[in-house]
Amino acid sequence: MESIASNLEEIREQINAACIKAGRKPEEVRLIAVSKTKPASLVREAFDAGQIEFGESYVQEFLDKYEDSLLVNCPIEWHFIGHLQSNKIRSIIGKVSLVHGIDKLSTAEELSKRAVQNNLLVDYLLEVNTSGEASKYGMQPGELLGAAETLFHLPNITLRGLMTIASPDTALAQIEFRQLRKLLEALREIAPEPRKLTELSMGMSGDFEEAIEEGATMIRVGTAIFGWR
Repeated sequence: MESIASNLEEIREQINAACIKAGRKPEEVRLIAVSKTKPASLVREAFDAGQIEFGESYVQEFLDKYEDSLLVNCPIEWHFIGHLQSNKIRSIIGKVSLVHGIDKLSTAEELSKRAVQNNLLVDYLLEVNTSGEASKYGMQPGELLGAAETLFHLPNITLRGLMTIASPDTALAQIEFRQLRKLLEALREIAPEPRKLTELSMGMSGDFEEAIEEGATMIRVGTAIFGWR
């Protein structure tokens, strides 16, 4: 059985190769280790192997790990990558470095409200449903620009970019990744501070190389690091 350390090393090599193939610098792509459903002991093993950024999808599971004695003193950068209900925002605010899954204007407004109440500055990504699948969360691509004017001016939160979960077919996924990149470019055209819109969170264990080719700045990899859940 491969170790988490060797899995991480292999993925980093694949990231480097994909970046070189795409004419990009490897440091332009951040690896988010998706640790949902995995115990704190495996997160610690990945941390000890040099992994700093971890993605969680379930609020209570994240809070348990955040407070776990194995991890509490580790300088981990936590990302919340799952669907986030408005009533759960108060539980994670101030504990994560980036919220990936804001999928509608009302949730962004609640995030802003909580950030103001807690005197915090919070970075977030908008989730876009590029595949059109009804089972997936996210704004429809056609809704994005219309909501942008309101989103840009919500206090204490900063839109940093976009996130998507693509189709399982890699050929379709690459088209969807390209669409997300073009949406980010369109957002920059109307943003009051376009330099802040830098992130494309897209690509997982089975399609991160295609995502890197299309401009991903963050890839979310779980299975290839920790094995099947």
